[in-house]
Amino acid sequence: SSSSSSSSSSSSSSQDDRREFLTRLVKLGSATATTAATTTTVAASSWFISPSSATAAAAAASSSSQDQKDKENIVKGYNRLTYFLDNWEDETTICKTGQETTFGDICERTPVKVMDYLGFKSTNDPLFKAETTMLRLKNAVPGDREVDFYDAVDAYSQNAEEASSMAFVSSWGEANPGGGKDRVRLFLERSKKNVVASRDALRTVMDILDLKP
Repeated sequence: SSSSSSSSSSSSSSQDDRREFLTRLVKLGSATATTAATTTTVAASSWFISPSSATAAAAAASSSSQDQKDKENIVKGYNRLTYFLDNWEDETTICKTGQETTFGDICERTPVKVMDYLGFKSTNDPLFKAETTMLRLKNAVPGDREVDFYDAVDAYSQNAEEASSMAFVSSWGEANPGGGKDRVRLFLERSKKNVVASRDALRTVMDILDLKP
């Protein structure tokens, strides 16, 4: 009887040991699974963040590239207008070799180049939609120069439009009643004043943005 009791006690102890062992094993497995799940979640999270980060980086690079292109176009446009004004007579005069004009001379003034140099004739011109180009750079403007910047952009826009309008009127100077070459020259010279003002406004924008001709 004593032997049977001892055997039963030993068996019970062994079962308790197994239960404790299995309990620890289950806890260990649970902890491992939790760690693995956490690692997977973090990895998955990192995977989902990466495309967003890549997109943001691409957008920043694209914005930087556009800013650089806009700055280059402003400088090119300024240099072209400076050349145009320095060579005003030659650039606004057309001579027809071997062919006389209506009034018997072979050279006549033309306002077409005004619209060309101000970017109204080609989408590839550096000053095409120049106002939009300049406003895209507003974030690069120092805080204490914002008013000057917007005033210069506005001055450019108004004078460029006025120059183009005067050039258009000039182109019809001879066709209008009472018109003639003197009317062509009159409106062409008025247009020149607006071109000068447009060029000067561009220079102000360049100074604010620290751009060199």
